[in-house]
Amino acid sequence: MTPDPSGPDLPLSQLLDADGKLYVFAYGSLIWKPGFATEAEHAALLRGYHRHFCVRSTRYRGTPERPGLVLGLDRGGSCRGVALQVAAEQAEPVMRYLTEREMSGGSYRQMRLRVRLLDQGRDVRAVSYVVDRRAASYCGVLTPETVAAAIAGSAGGMGSNRDYLLNTLSQLRARGVRDLGLERLAVLLPPAGTEG
Repeated sequence: MTPDPSGPDLPLSQLLDADGKLYVFAYGSLIWKPGFATEAEHAALLRGYHRHFCVRSTRYRGTPERPGLVLGLDRGGSCRGVALQVAAEQAEPVMRYLTEREMSGGSYRQMRLRVRLLDQGRDVRAVSYVVDRRAASYCGVLTPETVAAAIAGSAGGMGSNRDYLLNTLSQLRARGVRDLGLERLAVLLPPAGTEG
């Protein structure tokens, strides 16, 4: 699969799929808090990338003194998520919103990637946010214990890191998706209120 790089300045017409719709691949908080109206949500599979707590957060889910961790799409494997379908006439404001939300910290690269709509059995090109391994916020592979400790003890402008993990896990389960890595992290969290 050849990724389709698409920086924030790519013309809108090139972000739309061949069917005239905008698709956004959601794998974390975009699933449960997209921040924009959608026409439809599709169970989707992305190959070549996996969901991974690999981005330090010092704004949304942590602070500079106590960084949290948020999800990124990192190389290798596959990821079950949701393809958010947006009407063409709403694509421009949605992309402005997503650029501000996902690109302002410099942690992600915006790409168009082929995802499989599992409910329709067809492929579309979806705007996706892949971790930038060159970013200072990229932390690579950490032990589950290290990740759970960071998540348990951090909160930022968008709330607690614990809630971010548990909401994502809950929304994936509600859609029939099991993510064993996230489930393990949830088990490793200390009871709420007991973290250092």
